Parts: sequence; C-alpha cells; structure tokens
Amino acid sequence: MATRIVEIRTYKLRPGSRDAFHRLVSEQSIPMVKKWGHEVLAFGPAIDDADGYFLIRAYDSLEDLRSKQDKFYGSDAWKLGPREAIVSLIESDSNTIFTDTR
Repeated sequence: MATRIVEIRTYKLRPGSRDAFHRLVSEQSIPMVKKWGHEVLAFGPAIDDADGYFLIRAYDSLEDLRSKQDKFYGSDAWKLGPREAIVSLIESDSNTIFTDTR
C-alpha cells in the first residue's frame, strides 16, 4: 500500500468566533484548497472545545505537501481573498505531520 503524508492542523479560535470561522472555511477556504489540489480528509469544529477547530489533509509526500502549500499560501487568490478574515479569528494553531502507511 502507498505511503501518504497526513497533516493535522488544530486551531484555538478567538472566543465566540467559531461559527464565523467555520462559515469562512467551509464556503471559501476549503473550496480553494481543493481547487489547488489538496486532499481534504476532514475539517470542522472540535467537539470538546467551544473555541477549537481542526483541518486534516493528505499528500503524496512531504515534498508534495510543501510544494502545494507554498504555491497556495503564496498565491494572490489566498492573500487577497479570505486570508485576512480567517487569520484574524485564530488565536493560536498547532500542526502535526505524520506518515500514514495503512
């Protein structure tokens, strides 16, 4: 079976902003990252934290992850699009990358 790289991003959002964040991510960010070739496995509000949120994506390799993220997050579509609205709602974030060999 092929080895994939899985990335889990977790976010601590500004208090009371989770619904607005989810709307921005669902309607703007996720369609954009999918269009740019990122495989989104899951995303949404944390069930144990009123200000928590997560995003899980998969890539073919670490190089694939870096290349796609560099292109997307460096693009005008992101920087001039929903970036500021989304980032302004994030208090902190954490990122974990691991190999999925299932």
